[in-house]
Amino acid sequence: MNITQIKDALFKQATIFQTGGFRPTEKLGESWIGKVLWGKEGETISSNYDPICTLFLDGLPYVPKELKRYQLLTIYMDFDVFNNNLKKHNLASYFKINGYTNLDELQKINEQSSKLKPFPLIPLFINNDTPSWEDSDSIAPEIEDEILRLESEEDMEYYEDIVEDAYPTHKIGGYPSFIQSGVSFGEDYPFVFQISSDAKAKFNIVDSGSFYFFYNQEKQDWIVYCDFY
Repeated sequence: MNITQIKDALFKQATIFQTGGFRPTEKLGESWIGKVLWGKEGETISSNYDPICTLFLDGLPYVPKELKRYQLLTIYMDFDVFNNNLKKHNLASYFKINGYTNLDELQKINEQSSKLKPFPLIPLFINNDTPSWEDSDSIAPEIEDEILRLESEEDMEYYEDIVEDAYPTHKIGGYPSFIQSGVSFGEDYPFVFQISSDAKAKFNIVDSGSFYFFYNQEKQDWIVYCDFY
């Protein structure tokens, strides 16, 4: 394989999000960090869960197939997750993730985080997301062998010649932007989105880290993992 063939094999599509930079409308369809704007009548969330994100999937340029049944995800987090709990492989108990399939059922609740500064999110399409080299589970062994061969024979560098850009930001689809050694939860729990440290929203996950969300569509079950510098 040559460099072009390796890129073709590795590159994935994703929707990434830019924080702020435009006047918000707070209308249906607008994603947010630091705020949950919509919910169903009668829903209750325990007070220890802080509203951290609104992700409208309907109309995004890319959504992984595991999430296509949903039009909206809202994410709440218990900040107790930072109290010596991040070493756990599954942090899902510290999150409340609500998925909505029908926007007509929603009402405006406008719940703002007590920790984050809220900003609207601009979705952007990418088609060149690549796994971090530390994420060996996302690189097929035969492709990894070809990369190592080219590095040895042709002085190629993975991060210079294969990776076109890195996207350690809020992202739906693509690859998890692992900082440390990557993890895999098997084919039953594919990676679907991540929420990352965001200076503008004043959200620092320990040291520029991210939360990675893996989803079992059949069980409608989540695994949440975290890493950081």
